[in-house]
Amino acid sequence: MKLADFDFDLPEALIATRPARPRTSARLLLAEGDRISDRRVSDLLDILQPGDRLVLNNTKVIPARLFGTRQRGDAVAKIEVTLLDPRPDGWRALAKPLRKVAVGEVIRFSDRLSATVAAKTETDLTLTFALTGEDFDAALADAGVMPLPPYIAAKRAADDQDRTDYQTVFARHAGAVAAPTASLHFDEPLLRALAAKGVDLTEVTLHVGAGTFLPVKVEDVTTHRMHAEWGRVTAAAAAEINATKRARGRIIPVGTTALRLIESAASPDGTLHAWEGETDIFIYPGYQFRVTDALMTNFHLPKSTLVMLVAALMGEARIRAIYDHAVRTGYRFFSYGDSSLLIPDAGGKA
Repeated sequence: MKLADFDFDLPEALIATRPARPRTSARLLLAEGDRISDRRVSDLLDILQPGDRLVLNNTKVIPARLFGTRQRGDAVAKIEVTLLDPRPDGWRALAKPLRKVAVGEVIRFSDRLSATVAAKTETDLTLTFALTGEDFDAALADAGVMPLPPYIAAKRAADDQDRTDYQTVFARHAGAVAAPTASLHFDEPLLRALAAKGVDLTEVTLHVGAGTFLPVKVEDVTTHRMHAEWGRVTAAAAAEINATKRARGRIIPVGTTALRLIESAASPDGTLHAWEGETDIFIYPGYQFRVTDALMTNFHLPKSTLVMLVAALMGEARIRAIYDHAVRTGYRFFSYGDSSLLIPDAGGKA
């Protein structure tokens, strides 16, 4: 299984730099087995059935991109930092330029927020901040900006609108440095309407890391190593999903992050259990899905692990046809782009 098998041509004009407004007006490619139809996210109210269960990732994106300075005597250097994940000894972070900082130095981001470089490797830093708890959260909210994906950040700077646009309406648990982007298409009225129809909702938490944007660098994709991300499935969430499976309802994760989490927490027989920890599950063609019946997801980067995941669900030939249709008919791609609802044939999840 070669990396080139998951490549495709994408016109740059199809890369979205702002989301659709309202959120539910985004286009939705509905793929049911071999059938493709062009819909809107708002049409989920007609497409989904009573007894279906949507699984939502309630992680909250932190304003993880920081701009600061470090000083040596009279020399001042500008440093750009992206927080990655909290560790017992501080925050792991990327820095640009990394060579301009040394262990023991202080980087100042604002009057309230500063950090000491506790450790440094060839690729990242460990930062210890002077503030903790709610004081840290407040100072970070003032000093930081939303960590837009590289393909958006290369086209424009993050602004105040992104603090709303790049956050789901059900974000509750801070810790992600990238949004679960399929979930950005939901608003409160649509969620209420779905619940009123009998579509059930379950929340889980997976803190999406910056590693989600790392390219696959190996030709044999089966040798790729995934980045680890922290997640939690509560006992209540597991019980809800198991009840839907017993009732023969469909389990439909919203986004690849929710899918990867519930597949990590499921037993081989498809039973879900309370689960907490780091997952580095890598799903590519040949994977046997344990609990997922369908997937709502945006359109992903060529040669990415996420294209491999949707190919595992729908089949390689089918996903090529789906992406060819999306490009040909002008769907908007990536984090702020349009979405899809992928429903494999019964028994066809391979």
